[in-house]
Amino acid sequence: MTVDVEDYFHVSNFEHLVARESWTTRESRVEANTDRLLELFAAAGIKATFFVLAWVAERSPALVARIGAAGHELASHGYAHRQIHDQSREAFRDDVRRARAIIEDAAGQPVGGYRAPSFTVTRRTLWALDVLVEEGYTYDSSIFPIHHDRYGIPDADRHAFVVSTPAGRLVEVPASTVRLAGTNFPIGGGGYFRLLPFWWTTWGIARVNHVEGRPTVFYLHPWEIDPDQPRLSAPLTARIRHYRNLHRTESRLTALMRRFEFGTMAQLIAAVELAAPQSPSLVRA
Repeated sequence: MTVDVEDYFHVSNFEHLVARESWTTRESRVEANTDRLLELFAAAGIKATFFVLAWVAERSPALVARIGAAGHELASHGYAHRQIHDQSREAFRDDVRRARAIIEDAAGQPVGGYRAPSFTVTRRTLWALDVLVEEGYTYDSSIFPIHHDRYGIPDADRHAFVVSTPAGRLVEVPASTVRLAGTNFPIGGGGYFRLLPFWWTTWGIARVNHVEGRPTVFYLHPWEIDPDQPRLSAPLTARIRHYRNLHRTESRLTALMRRFEFGTMAQLIAAVELAAPQSPSLVRA
């Protein structure tokens, strides 16, 4: 179970509509929504991994402390929610270095994991894995092995594997998919959890768990359980991706947690047999 801790105005769907300079002037709802997720997880008796946007951690360090105090794993979602392909190598390095320091300071625990905004470790940004190793990260969850207009490496391994870089090794834990007729389809959460039928998610997770014998990675954002969030003027596609079925997410999440066991990314990595080491330029099917 993973959570990308960001506010509704941080999302990539709105990045060309919401200036970063306006972030501090907007109504923030991330703290209340994340606290609600903490309540739901406590009621279900599960621990999760929270990939925290450090811009949020910087302004709400007590929230990060509460996540850690509840026994959850803290990881990094970067600082400024910039997609990797919009950054230079050094800008990316500065972002992930700054983010890790802020989150560790607020949490009082080490941060080893990273997830890029919008899963933007793609073929053209595989260099980011080198930087993560150099900056002390031990695992990444930024590759989505699907076709998408913004992200994806459709022929990447579907399950956790080791990436070898000149600086050392990094465990890559891709977002989850189910493979049908030679094509990978997303089952791991986020917009897919809201837009697609509930049975699709439960069927896909069960198939990977029981047929393939592998764990899956589920993700969501705190704003996805908040149907009362401010509505931003955006193109139709962005509005559908962001707002559709927000009112159903909490009840679906509760039902999902009744059906399956969940844990942290660290627990997943410790429990599975990792695929053989690969060069970051040779991520394979």
